[in-house]
Amino acid sequence: MATFQYIAKDSAGNEVRGQIEAGDRNSAIMSVRAQGLFPTAIGEVKSAPAPAPEQKSFPRGRRPGPAAPQKKKSALNMDIKINLKMPGFLRGKIKTKVLTQFTRQLATLVNAGLPLMRGIEVLKRQMKDPQMLEALNGISENIAAGGTFSEALTAYPKVFDNLYVNMVKAGEAGGVLEVVLARLAEFAEKSEKIKNKVKGAMIYPVVVLLAAVGITGFLMVKVVPQFKQVFNDMLGGAALPAITQFVMDISDWVQANWLVLVVIGVALAVIKKIVAKTEAGAYFFDVLSLKTPVTGTLVQRTAVSRVTRTLGTLLSSGVPILQSLTIVRDTTGNLVVSRALQNVHDAVKDGEGMTEPLSQCKVFPPMVTSMVEVGEETGALADMLTRIANTYDDEVDNAVAGMTAAIEPALIIFLAVVVGTIVVAMFLPMIKIISNVSGGGGVG
Repeated sequence: MATFQYIAKDSAGNEVRGQIEAGDRNSAIMSVRAQGLFPTAIGEVKSAPAPAPEQKSFPRGRRPGPAAPQKKKSALNMDIKINLKMPGFLRGKIKTKVLTQFTRQLATLVNAGLPLMRGIEVLKRQMKDPQMLEALNGISENIAAGGTFSEALTAYPKVFDNLYVNMVKAGEAGGVLEVVLARLAEFAEKSEKIKNKVKGAMIYPVVVLLAAVGITGFLMVKVVPQFKQVFNDMLGGAALPAITQFVMDISDWVQANWLVLVVIGVALAVIKKIVAKTEAGAYFFDVLSLKTPVTGTLVQRTAVSRVTRTLGTLLSSGVPILQSLTIVRDTTGNLVVSRALQNVHDAVKDGEGMTEPLSQCKVFPPMVTSMVEVGEETGALADMLTRIANTYDDEVDNAVAGMTAAIEPALIIFLAVVVGTIVVAMFLPMIKIISNVSGGGGVG
């Protein structure tokens, strides 16, 4: 048995160092992984031989004394070179576009017969993103020192998530790395496409809503008070129409309490953020997002599309079913869906199928559970999940179109009603003033 020293990453991306006894390096790596860690450097602790004594010349007639004993030094023969540190300002989430472009280009180079190291070096020369370049430098050094591509990726969890690392690991084991990289690029492209569609659909409603709030605030703070002064001067304190008095009272309250409104808005946002960080709060908001009229359907279909595409991609790349379910569970971004997938994971672990727990969770529509059942029976689950994802991509498009068609007119009507009410409220006293002026002119 030999002693190996290792440097690894835990599931949270934190660095862990330690020593382990094993028969060889491969056994040491397996033992570290068995602890739930991702080794990024591992090497045997060896005793370095004592250096030969330095030959010195002595004056004639003098003999050298006994050589001083040399102390043994322990040296760590690292099989993988480490380059983990990144500047703090570079440790944010990398842009999906940058990662997707790198993955697609690397898949093309490897598929063309270029060695992996050579492909990475080619991409390093044209990489402009500093965070990605930092990661590629460390990855190339780790691979050059004897590590695998997947092991090198684990040193950069902010750049390459568990989905990416596990698919690369499966591709290396099966000798189909270029195929896996192409699937990863396709997966990222389609996921980003769906995300951009949802964001694009929300731009117009948000702009209209902000315009409505801005216009209403301007009218209440700047315009209505001026009319109030005019009405007091022209009507001599006479009673105003009910709707006009209502708008005037709201204007007075907004002017007196605008700071309170700002504080309340900020406080609500902060409270929501704090509550959402708790498990119960996050679950509540995730349930709310699925149950909200109009947008709830879009959220559900987007979640189904993401889950099925991720799971199908992992299974088709050779990742085991239980490990795939764990990865998908941790990357859904929705606690309701995560708990449903945990139930599926537990059922599969006990030797059951996926269909029953999927149908019980009330998150996945009956069509999805039926297609999963067919996939399990025919042994083509990965292909069936990909078909479900493609179907729900179209469903997301339809949901986005439907949501836009419902929200845009509603916001326009809301803006028209608010502004129209203020205009009518200001116009009604003007009629009375004009009547008084006309009546006074006739009498004179």
